[in-house]
Amino acid sequence: MAGDIERIKSQEAELVFDRFDEAVAFEIGSAIRERALREDLPIIVDIRTFDRPLFYAAMPGSNASNPDWARRKINVVKRYLKSSYRMVLEQNRPDRTFKVGEGLDIADYVLAGGGFPITVRGAGVIGVIAVSGLPEREDHNVVVAALAAHLGHSAEALVLPPLEAAA
Repeated sequence: MAGDIERIKSQEAELVFDRFDEAVAFEIGSAIRERALREDLPIIVDIRTFDRPLFYAAMPGSNASNPDWARRKINVVKRYLKSSYRMVLEQNRPDRTFKVGEGLDIADYVLAGGGFPITVRGAGVIGVIAVSGLPEREDHNVVVAALAAHLGHSAEALVLPPLEAAA
């Protein structure tokens, strides 16, 4: 996992939109949904700007807790303007909670990967794409791969390697 934080910072810097609207959210959400169907991924996908939801899909095998995990990941991205997996690695807290001094309730914030900022050139972070249902590193990579494909970047160059390869 050495170097993962720097790689995620690179992902966040490279995966930037010129524009983001309902149509873009639908294209990315649909691409993630199609991959989930193809690969039998038991996930939910939640794409939203900070003021409203734009896309949601629940795949076979996902469960009732996945939307709540996604909501808490979204809150983390909204507060810190960086990916929730980057926050996991930076905070390095196995209990999945923020330090007491942060004042963040576990009911609304969780250190778990799968939330990624939607950044628009000239505007900054305007929303979040969240995936929940897989191990957190995989949730994160599903989002990164979809963004890379949509924005014309190489997914292989951007996604994090599997944990056994990263060790």
